[in-house]
Amino acid sequence: MKVTRHAASRRRRARTGTRGLWTTAIAALAATGVVLCLVMVLRPDGGSDPGRTVAASAADTPSSTTQGKPSRSPSPSLSPSTAPPTATPGASPSKPPAATPGARAAASKPARAASAEVPSAGRIRPGVTYRGLATHYDAADGNGACLFGPSDGLMIAAMNHTDYETSRACGAYIRVRAASGATVTVKITNECPLPCAPGQIDLSKQAFAKLGALSAGELSITWTLLSPSTSDTVAVRYKTGSTQYWCGIQVVGHRNPVARLEVRADGGWRALARTEFNYFLSEQGTGCGGALRITDIYGEQLQVDGIPVRADVLQPTGVQFRQH
Repeated sequence: MKVTRHAASRRRRARTGTRGLWTTAIAALAATGVVLCLVMVLRPDGGSDPGRTVAASAADTPSSTTQGKPSRSPSPSLSPSTAPPTATPGASPSKPPAATPGARAAASKPARAASAEVPSAGRIRPGVTYRGLATHYDAADGNGACLFGPSDGLMIAAMNHTDYETSRACGAYIRVRAASGATVTVKITNECPLPCAPGQIDLSKQAFAKLGALSAGELSITWTLLSPSTSDTVAVRYKTGSTQYWCGIQVVGHRNPVARLEVRADGGWRALARTEFNYFLSEQGTGCGGALRITDIYGEQLQVDGIPVRADVLQPTGVQFRQH
């Protein structure tokens, strides 16, 4: 009986030990399951609820990072609509920065002023000082490439070929100044052909003598365009051979350089082509003997009527451009 009780006791302890092992194993498995579930829920990559990931990201501190990249969302104060743009080195902005009203006015004022003052100026512009050489020639009676005819006085000059600009310089008044300070005012009546250089003025001997000795041959000079006072009025002359079917028209006695000449045609105005010999040509006779509109380099326009086709006759208009 004693042996039997000991054996029964060992069997009970064995069963108890076995139950304890199973209980421990089950508890361990349960704990493992809980850990796995937590890992699946808290993993930053797939397997978690997107809404929960965003919430976690928003709750991170500013210094928290995930794989080296900031994990917090941009602050609402730096939203795309208000955040300062990031410039790309070397890249031009797609839109220039807005200037203050005062800056815009200051930047645009010179352009407006230039356009308003000399809208039709060519190479020779008011307010500009040009540099070059003065030479001299025998002007005889003062007639030249501009075909104005003999001059009343010989304070005249020939403009270099470049600045002559297809007779645009004809009739212009310029003030020439030598390095010594001596000055002379001359009217352009002629062209100085190549190799006369841009800026060069070929003066009559009489005009050159106002600046220095003729024996010098040439002088360094500066010169500027003038708009002189005058009692003369503009006159119009039709070229020899002009008729109602073909005509050349010349403007004489103008205070400021002439930029354009137009004739009335088809209810409007048609500009005539300018020639090297200082006439505007109407090859088909358009506007010959009709109304004319003359524009100077400052944009002022003079309209004249009743100028009949009378070849090689100087016909006064009674009008003149304003002084500038």
